[in-house]
Amino acid sequence: MGATGAGAVLFKRLERCWRVLATGFSFVLFAVGGLLLRILVFPVLNLLVWERQLRVLVARQIIRLVFRCFVGCMRRLGVLDYDISGLERLERQGLLILANHPTLIDTVFLMAFVKRADCIVKGRLWDNPFTRGPVRAAGYISNEYGGGLVEDCIRSLRGGGNLIIFPEGTRTACDGQISLKRGAANIAVRSLSNVTPVVIRCLPPTLGKGVKWWQVPPVAAHFSIEVKEDIDVHEFLAKAGSEVLAARHLTAYLQDYFRKESQGHAAA
Repeated sequence: MGATGAGAVLFKRLERCWRVLATGFSFVLFAVGGLLLRILVFPVLNLLVWERQLRVLVARQIIRLVFRCFVGCMRRLGVLDYDISGLERLERQGLLILANHPTLIDTVFLMAFVKRADCIVKGRLWDNPFTRGPVRAAGYISNEYGGGLVEDCIRSLRGGGNLIIFPEGTRTACDGQISLKRGAANIAVRSLSNVTPVVIRCLPPTLGKGVKWWQVPPVAAHFSIEVKEDIDVHEFLAKAGSEVLAARHLTAYLQDYFRKESQGHAAA
């Protein structure tokens, strides 16, 4: 191997080492940011804004701006890059946003660019010292209360919130096969909310299910986030004749939809 080739190999190794360190720094930054929001920012917000609904809206705006800065920081550090298309479709209110879930930071990306964003969070995040401040201040929906979960989601949509749901329920499996649960379709059918699908692609893959944060890809990951045209829920209700069948058919349609969108891009 010549001097030029050896230099190129060394550069790639150093660049990859830098991305490992930068990724670790990003995770620390995320945790510290959540803690500072809980300790410093939201207590002040509680003192200044007494009306709960307004306080929740302000908290969600703060989180959106913080997440926007966070993904921008990751880009500047060279951890990742991204592009977003169809962003103008998210300028409305009362959207039911359903997205595939290939990576750990999909939620951060969407909440960084969606105004009035609401989401379903795992119950353990309500007690996590780094996330409970933002989660509680923003009034997000906990998945611990299964019986009233659908009603809480419908209430959020009718109140003008833009509800973000990953209908897989967890990150996509390592083999790339997408399998949706029926909960998101139930919410769409019962609330008569059209679905705004968002397709998230990440190449090369990173931060997927079962992948440790330090297992960075050979080159910086590129996120492509595409906000697609709405899917009319009323058509499924009209054809099915009942909410149960409509939710079942919508789930099957969405599963096929997200599989084709993801695999079609990979094939290209």
